[in-house]
Amino acid sequence: MIKRILLAFLALLAVLLGWLGWEWFMFPDVSRLATNPPDTTSFMERRKADLRREGKDDRLAWTWVPYSRISPYLRRAVLVAEDDQFYEHEGVDLEAMKDALERDWKRKKITHGGSTITQQLAKNLYLSPSRNPIRKVREYFVARELEKHLEKKRILEIYLNVVEFGETVYGAEAASRQYFKKGASGLTPREAALLAGSLPNPRVMNPSKPNKRLRSRQRMILSRMKRWGYLVEKEVLAAPKPSAQSSQTPRTDTTPPSDSDLIRPAETETTTVTETRAEEAVPEIQPPTEQAPPATDTESTTTQPN
Repeated sequence: MIKRILLAFLALLAVLLGWLGWEWFMFPDVSRLATNPPDTTSFMERRKADLRREGKDDRLAWTWVPYSRISPYLRRAVLVAEDDQFYEHEGVDLEAMKDALERDWKRKKITHGGSTITQQLAKNLYLSPSRNPIRKVREYFVARELEKHLEKKRILEIYLNVVEFGETVYGAEAASRQYFKKGASGLTPREAALLAGSLPNPRVMNPSKPNKRLRSRQRMILSRMKRWGYLVEKEVLAAPKPSAQSSQTPRTDTTPPSDSDLIRPAETETTTVTETRAEEAVPEIQPPTEQAPPATDTESTTTQPN
């Protein structure tokens, strides 16, 4: 009996070691992304495979552009909508994950991932849309590697270039040209907020035909952007949180807001009707001091079908 238990334990250990060895062997080399853009992503390849199975053209709209050619409006809109702690965490926001798990437990189903932009990038580049625990573990370790080898600016640059913005549309440049007939450097605040608002589910909240949910998210994002102002992303997002005493002191126009003024992205779906209507009156925001240079055709490349 003891011998059988020992043999079973050794067999299980061998399987576990084999799996760990395979995971280590297949673990992606993220360091090359510090200087080279990705050739493709796991999500793009999955989408192309789906299109081929449906007998459709598998070409995707995707054009890589550098960080400087992505509108500051879109960069800030995505940050306030998707990850308001981006410059504070090290790839994983444990508090957000805890909140997401608690909500999922109450609803008895997995609906919230609590993923940071870095985790979303890890998933898009190398993994799958699956919500199973093993995939989440892989996502965690890939996200930590991305933070280890890449600067925050580079992570955001890659994310904005590869994330899906609609049916067969990937990246900020392709989305801007598809929906607004101009380069990503020329996006207005409202256009940027519309694109950022579609990110949770761009095939349902399609920027070309905005539904009520997408319009509500657009107004919410504009409101947050207006409250933050237009300082450089890192200066705003990494600002120290005010003390309890200072938080009771009325803010003057010259004091930049901190991230503590923001509603966390997880609260988006519970925005009240009153708040939504109030945000409809958000005025057009004044241009930032940082200006993106005009686009040039020589810097972009478009993927071709396999």
